[in-house]
Amino acid sequence: MIGASREALAAGRENLESLTDNTSVDAAKLAEELAAVTALLDREVSLRRVLTDPARSGQDKAQLVASLLNGQVSGESVDLVSGLVRSRWSGPRDLVDAVEELAAYAEVIAADRAGALDDVEDELFRFGRVVAGSHELRAALTEPKADAAAKAALVRKLLGGRANAGTVRLVTSLVTNPRGRSLEGGLESYSKLAASRRGRVVALVTSAIPLSDVQKQRLAAALAGLYGRQVHLNIDVDPAVQGGVRVQIGDEIIDGTVASRLEGARQGLEG
Repeated sequence: MIGASREALAAGRENLESLTDNTSVDAAKLAEELAAVTALLDREVSLRRVLTDPARSGQDKAQLVASLLNGQVSGESVDLVSGLVRSRWSGPRDLVDAVEELAAYAEVIAADRAGALDDVEDELFRFGRVVAGSHELRAALTEPKADAAAKAALVRKLLGGRANAGTVRLVTSLVTNPRGRSLEGGLESYSKLAASRRGRVVALVTSAIPLSDVQKQRLAAALAGLYGRQVHLNIDVDPAVQGGVRVQIGDEIIDGTVASRLEGARQGLEG
């Protein structure tokens, strides 16, 4: 998102965080309701155009939201969506994307409250690695013509009883309503939301062998010192790196693997 839409989403996240500071508010229920609103706005093109029309007053748009959603979702969800439509948006699709992101962030908040946020982060990463290692599984979860209920059942079969309920809901939402996102991109966006809840960044660490707990702690501390923020490590084991570690944070790569040094030497000889 850019410009007005980015500012509107930021304000929406602040409203969600303020609302869920009240422990009586059920964050998981909010996530479910906001997901339903996302589906509504995704289907109804004319509605999202009306709700992002700069010629209409924010109050008029908020009243329209209230008339549509009162009695269908909680008052908290109505308030959140009403706040969003009072803002200015760069395009109608941005409103849908924002409601969807708030739904996912509400799941993150629910997991954090339950002390399960680290588990959710790790489970999302591991699920992504499992899917990446199986062409058949990825095809089953991403085939556009496949039945959404069948995809949801497959996710439950894979993760039910093995993963946090929030993880299952996030993955199910992604595979049944991808809205143009790749599976990998959606999982990465969820991981970033989880990391942002703690004010930290995510580092993808690739090593030839599993790292010990002490090694993980030292690496996380070193990266935190380098970036000035806490760092959550997602560890991937790949024998092809031939020793050392490769760290990727966003677009930045720190490559200390033997394979990388060998490749550098080879290119130097060829040059």
